[in-house]
Amino acid sequence: MPLLRFDVIEGRDEKELKALLDATHRAMLEAFGVPERDRYQIVHQHPAHEMIIEDTGLGFERSKDLVIISVTSKQRTEEQKQVLYKLIVKELGESCGIQPNDIMISIVENGNADWSFGMGEAQFLTGKL
Repeated sequence: MPLLRFDVIEGRDEKELKALLDATHRAMLEAFGVPERDRYQIVHQHPAHEMIIEDTGLGFERSKDLVIISVTSKQRTEEQKQVLYKLIVKELGESCGIQPNDIMISIVENGNADWSFGMGEAQFLTGKL
């Protein structure tokens, strides 16, 4: 856990998507110190006209390589979040050739009672995790 959702413009092939997911997982492992198999990633591909992602007045342009990453996670420190942002940009740049201006990340936090990994249990509450 965390759960990552990726919104991208359609057109990437399976190999490109795997590289994207693997690179982001490496960043997550380092920044949040999660276990290797703590990997929950979902990709949503959209026609370009379905994604209007501007820059909030920051002055940079977006391209067809745009990636929006929504992270749902238990609480993390501000430092961990900032490290994650930097590592994701580094990993996606090196592994996928995605420019920093094409990467947007949002983190939403929740608590122990908000997770069930299966079996109808909240494993963080039962002590199994």
